[in-house]
Amino acid sequence: MLSLKDRQINAIKQMLNMNQPQTKALAAEPVWKLLIYDRVGQDIISPLVSIRELRELGVTLHIQLHSDRDSIPDVPAIYFCAPTEENLGRIAQDFQNGLYDVYHLNFISPISRQRLEDLAAAALQAGCVANIHKVFDQYVNFITLEDDMFVLKHQNSDSLSYYAINRANTQDFEMEGIMDSIVDSLFSVFVTLGNVPIIRCPKNTAAEMVARKLEKKLRENLWDARNNLFHMDATQTGTFSFQRPLLILMDRNVDMATPLHHTWTYQALAHDVLELSLNRVIVEDDNEKAASTGAKSKMKACDLDSRDKFWSTHKGSPFPTVAEAIQEELEQYRSSEDEIKKLKSTMGVDGESDVAFSMVNDNTAKLTSAVNSLPQLMEKKRLIDMHTKIATAILNFIKARRLDSYFEFEEKIMSKQALDRALSDLMKDPEFGTPEDKMRLFIIYYICTNMPEAEYQKMEQVLKECGCDLAPIPYLQRWKSIMKSSVTNPNQYEGSGTKTVSMFSKLVTQGSSFVMEGVKNLVVKRHNLPVTKITEQLMECRAGGEVDDYLYLDPKLLKGGDIVPKNRAPFQDAIVFMVGGGNYIEYQNLVDFIKTKQTANSNRRIIYGASTLTNAKQFLKQLALLGQEIGGA
Repeated sequence: MLSLKDRQINAIKQMLNMNQPQTKALAAEPVWKLLIYDRVGQDIISPLVSIRELRELGVTLHIQLHSDRDSIPDVPAIYFCAPTEENLGRIAQDFQNGLYDVYHLNFISPISRQRLEDLAAAALQAGCVANIHKVFDQYVNFITLEDDMFVLKHQNSDSLSYYAINRANTQDFEMEGIMDSIVDSLFSVFVTLGNVPIIRCPKNTAAEMVARKLEKKLRENLWDARNNLFHMDATQTGTFSFQRPLLILMDRNVDMATPLHHTWTYQALAHDVLELSLNRVIVEDDNEKAASTGAKSKMKACDLDSRDKFWSTHKGSPFPTVAEAIQEELEQYRSSEDEIKKLKSTMGVDGESDVAFSMVNDNTAKLTSAVNSLPQLMEKKRLIDMHTKIATAILNFIKARRLDSYFEFEEKIMSKQALDRALSDLMKDPEFGTPEDKMRLFIIYYICTNMPEAEYQKMEQVLKECGCDLAPIPYLQRWKSIMKSSVTNPNQYEGSGTKTVSMFSKLVTQGSSFVMEGVKNLVVKRHNLPVTKITEQLMECRAGGEVDDYLYLDPKLLKGGDIVPKNRAPFQDAIVFMVGGGNYIEYQNLVDFIKTKQTANSNRRIIYGASTLTNAKQFLKQLALLGQEIGGA
C-alpha cells in the first residue's frame, strides 16, 4: 500500500511530466523542461525529490519564481506555486515579457475564480493565450517529511503557531484565516490519500473549529457532482483499502509538557539541539586543517531522509544505541576496505601493475566483485562520516548541558516518581545546563505537580538567581487554572521513568570515535504520551475518560450527526493532527505504539501531522510572548 509520501511524490512526478501519467518510454526519454517554483513549492518538493531525480525527470533548470530570469525559448516551463496575488502578478509579468513558449501552470492549492479570470486577462493582454497549455490545481499544499508524517507550513510557519492561535488579541477574521489555512491543507492531504475520514476532536477548542470547517468542505465536495475529488476511478483506489481512516484533531493544550521535554532519541535530539528542519541539519565540518590553522570551521548541510538506511533504522533509537551502531558500521566498513586492499596486494596489483593484474586469473572474479561493490562502499563511508559528525555534535551538547540528567529527571517528574534531589538544588548548580534548560524543567514540574504557593515563591526566587526568563509563567498560570476547571485529567502522564544500564560496553573500548565518559546510558521504558493514549482509545472506539468529550463528525452523512455509532469496529488507520504545533517526541511515541499493535493479519497505521513542527526553544519563546501579553495587560 502506498504511503502518503509515495502518493505526494507520484503527484509531483505526474505534474513534472506535464500532468501525464508516467510511462516506461517517457522515463527512458524524458521531455526537457524548466521548473519555476516559489518558496512554498520548494519546501514541498525538496524533502521528496532530490536534484538528481529532478534531472532524471527532465528538469534541466529549477529556479525561484521571484528571481531574475532570462528568456528560454523552445522549452516548456512548469510553474509550481501558491496562487497568491504576488505570484500571479509575477506570472503575468512573465507573460508580458514573453519569457517562455509553453506555460504549464500548477497551483499548490486551488486558484479562486476571480484570480483565474485576472490571469486570463493578463494572458490576453500579453497576447500569449495560445502559449498556456495547461492550468492545474494540484491539492498538494502540505509538506511530507516521513512516510507517516507531514506538516502544513515551513515558510512563514509562525502564522499557524501556538502563539498565533492562543494570543489574547487575535481578531475574529485573523482566527478565521488561520483555521481556513489549516483546513485547506488538510483537505489536500485527504485528496492525496483519496479517502474521506471520520473526524473526532475535543469540544470548544481550536481543533473543533478546524473539524467543523473541514467537515463542511469535505461534505460540499462529496455532493458536488461536477467537481468531486473523491470519485476514484477503478485504477486509483484510496490508500486505505475499503476502510475509512479516522482523523483525530487535537489541540496543543492537551499536553504542554512534551513540547518542552528534553529528549533522548536521535531524530528528536537533532530537532532539539541542531534545529533539524525539512529533513536537513547543519553541523560544523570539523576538518583538521581548519583546526590546525585556526581558521573558522565550515558548516555542512546533512540531508536525513528515508534513502539513508541508517537513519531509517535509528532515528527513533536512544542516543547511546545510535553511537554504538555508528561504531559497528565503521568497523564493518573497515573490514570490507581491508579485504579489498588484501586482494590487491596478493595479486600484486599495487596501483599501476596492469600486467600482474592480467596474469592472475583465479582472484580476478573476487576482485571484480569487490571493485563493483566500491560505489556502495563509498556511499556507506559517506553516510558513516555524516552520522559521526551529527552524533558528535549532539554528544557535545549532551555533555555541555547535561541533557541526559535532564531527560532522566523529567521522566521521573512525568511518571510521578520520587526525586532523588530537590529541584531547587539542581537549579542552583551552575554546571547544570543553561537557564533555558532550567526553565523547561521547571515548567514541566509546574504542569505535572500541584505546587504549593510557598514552594512556588521559593522556586521563582531560585530561577531569577539562575538568570531564567520568567516571562512564560503568567500564561502558564492562566492555562493551568483553565485546565483545572475543565474535565481534562491532570494526571495524564503515566510516564515510564528510565533505567540506567551498564556503561556503553562497545564504546568504552579504545579507538571509539565517541568519548562517552560521564554520559548516562539511559534506556527508556515503553510508555504512552497523552496524545498516544487518546489515539489508542479513539482507534479502539472505547468510551470513557477524556474522549467522552470528543465530537464525532462524518462528512459522508448529509446531515451532520455528532452521535458515535454503537458497536463500531476498531479503526485500522488513523491520522493524528496537532493544531498549534507538533514535535518529533510525539511522532516517535506514536510510531512505537503502532508497532506494538501489528499482527500477522492486521496492518494498522498512524500518520502524524501538525500545523508546524516546534522544538522546545521555539515553544518556550511562544510561551514567553503569551506571558508578556498577560503581564503587560
